[in-house]
Amino acid sequence: MPSVTVGIPVLNEENHIERVLSGFLDTEYPNLQEILVADGGSTDRTKEIVQEISQKDERVRLIDNPEQYQSFALNRMIEQAKGEVFLRADGHCLYQEDYLKNNIEVFLETGAKNVGGSQRYVASNSIQAGTALAVKSFLGNGGAKYMDDTYEGYADTVFLGCFWTKDLREIGGFNTKNITNQDSELNLRLIENFGESVFVSPKIKSWYYPRDSYTKLFKQYFRYGRGRFLTKVLHPKSSPIRGLTPFLFILSLVIYLITDLMTLTNLYFPYVAGFLGAVVLVESLRVVLSNRKEFIKENWTGERKPPGSVSLLLHMACSVIVMQVGHFSGFLYQLFRKVFFGVKGW
Repeated sequence: MPSVTVGIPVLNEENHIERVLSGFLDTEYPNLQEILVADGGSTDRTKEIVQEISQKDERVRLIDNPEQYQSFALNRMIEQAKGEVFLRADGHCLYQEDYLKNNIEVFLETGAKNVGGSQRYVASNSIQAGTALAVKSFLGNGGAKYMDDTYEGYADTVFLGCFWTKDLREIGGFNTKNITNQDSELNLRLIENFGESVFVSPKIKSWYYPRDSYTKLFKQYFRYGRGRFLTKVLHPKSSPIRGLTPFLFILSLVIYLITDLMTLTNLYFPYVAGFLGAVVLVESLRVVLSNRKEFIKENWTGERKPPGSVSLLLHMACSVIVMQVGHFSGFLYQLFRKVFFGVKGW
């Protein structure tokens, strides 16, 4: 049983960090070497809580991350990690009790260079519920294998991840030029260096809280779009096509609209837009009707009564649109900076 370092980058996680640390400290796995928490300048009680726990259990150690971004935090923890295995964790996820044990079992059984589970979601308000359902559709996940909670097998990336520490050091850790999408970029490097080596297992279960407002959701996917562009530049051949799809599709619509407005011939753009809107609504209805009961039972964590089918339908449709427009905008923004200003990084 290899020794394990759990690495958690955090920023203002006072509501969750004690629960997350306690869960890992109480793990059944017998060889947890340490838990490193890299704080990016929290202004709440996050650092204080971590320090209090570290005084009671010396396996917990707080590290400062003055650059704030996760890539820097992860690299600092990789440099200092004492464990043979580096398990990446998130500061506000929910983890199944056997999460660490299952990661190690799958890791050793498969011989993969990185293993993890699918990106499962929980929700406590209607907007989060809409996003959690949106990723169950191709319109929200683009066909990503790690978004399918029943999939088992090799993929191009996973949620979070479990690595040999020496492998992370060998390939140079996480790319600090790519502030978001750093997981996907690193996994592409693993595949390019070691072949098919990133494994998704339904045994490895954790749950993620999506953004709780459409403004935050747009900003998140705007950053994702920027990150996808940078990943595409770094890995033009191996980067998955789904990273380009929102940009190419919405760009085609924009060009179509402009052409329709500037030519005398009627190209019927409003009808096409209406048809696409109907497609989103119909797909949202299908996903809500097929997943609502299971979602309320397994994914709803709100104190209030869960939203009804109509509310879920509308919020899922809105989430799909916000996610795609945000991704397109971030991709276009980064493309514009590179073409006109020569900016190659973030």
